[in-house]
Amino acid sequence: MNIVELQRKLIAVARANPPGDRVPYAFEKRVMACLAARRALDRGAFWVRALWRGAASCVAILLLLSVWSFFIPARNGTGGDLSEDFEDTVFAAVDQENDYSW
Repeated sequence: MNIVELQRKLIAVARANPPGDRVPYAFEKRVMACLAARRALDRGAFWVRALWRGAASCVAILLLLSVWSFFIPARNGTGGDLSEDFEDTVFAAVDQENDYSW
C-alpha cells in the first residue's frame, strides 16, 4: 500500500468532516491543568516499596525456618546441639594442625 496515497485520503476525509460542537468549552485547558497537577514519578518510592517487600519476605522465611528447626528433631544419632556441631566444624582446621608433629 502506498503511504503517500493513504495519507492523502485520510487528510481529505478529515477535511470533509469538520469538528463538531460536542466538545465542551476549554476542554483542552482542563485536561492540561489535570496533567500539570499530577505528581512527578518518584523512582525512590519504587525502590523503598520493593525493599520493604523484600525485608518482609526475608523475615517470613526466617520465622518459618526457625520454627522448623525448633520442632524437627535432630536426624543424627547423637542428638547434638547445633552450636556444638558448628563449633566442631569451625575448629576442625585447628585440630588438624595439632595432629602434625613437626
